[in-house]
Amino acid sequence: MIVHWKKSCSGAALGLAFIFILFTVMACATPVKEFDKNVVGPQMIVQPESISLGVAALTKTDITFRGQGFQPGDSVFIKLLGVKINDKIVDIPIADANVDKNGQFIAKVGTLPKVNELLRAQIGSNEKGENVIIVTQPPIPASVYSAKAVSMESNKTAVTKLTVKGPSFMDSIKDWIGGLLGKIVKK
Repeated sequence: MIVHWKKSCSGAALGLAFIFILFTVMACATPVKEFDKNVVGPQMIVQPESISLGVAALTKTDITFRGQGFQPGDSVFIKLLGVKINDKIVDIPIADANVDKNGQFIAKVGTLPKVNELLRAQIGSNEKGENVIIVTQPPIPASVYSAKAVSMESNKTAVTKLTVKGPSFMDSIKDWIGGLLGKIVKK
């Protein structure tokens, strides 16, 4: 009887620990950012407002820019301003979108801009024909960058901030595991 009681207590403890962790993670989720109703004209927001330069973390992160106040039917291109690459300061393109009939757009940052532009890595394949990320140089520097949307026809612009952080300890562990699994190759 005592052994049975210990098993059920440890199961209950595990269940309570799981619920605690679940609520902790849910509490850390960032709320969806909304447009400022007091601003007339173009505006843009990004979700999430902060990203990590861990290879595994960044490739799994959905980065979405939303804009409003643009000319319907126009196209917008989004770039990060003032990125230091080697000894030069450059603007790097990361997304584009079409403006809908309400003057709004949603631009998702794809895998290629995340890998090529932010991580400064490349996508290759392994012996099994699976995609792998080949890291040969450091990513862009961690910083708070301005992301600028520029429309093609009307020259309307909007700017928002994107915080780029270096890889955390957990990101480094994920990247190490990715290396062991052959998904991330560092040269």
